[in-house]
Amino acid sequence: MPPPETSKFFDVPLVHKILEFYKLFHECLKLFPKSEKYSLGQKIENLILEILEFLLKTVYSPKQEKLSFLKEIDTKVNLLKTLIRLAYEIKSIDNKKYLILQEKLQEIGKMIGGWIRYVS
Repeated sequence: MPPPETSKFFDVPLVHKILEFYKLFHECLKLFPKSEKYSLGQKIENLILEILEFLLKTVYSPKQEKLSFLKEIDTKVNLLKTLIRLAYEIKSIDNKKYLILQEKLQEIGKMIGGWIRYVS
């Protein structure tokens, strides 16, 4: 059983969505062409992990600091959407996986927007 302070982080539904997204992208990354795997693919993977890091900061920050972290997460998610689209356009991700990833990112974006409205 995780320590109580860790379980608070995993109780946040958005954390589960990001982890699920990471797993989906990780499967896609295995199929990236070698020329893109260690550049664009790595950038996308790192960005997902940065979002997870900012979520951790948000969960454990005082209420007055949450908004700035959430806005940073929102910016990173928008960049992630752009990079996923770019990967699709250069054919590193096929159409089916692209649609799944974009759908998941839309859900994540809505959850972040809701949290921002709640905190504001």
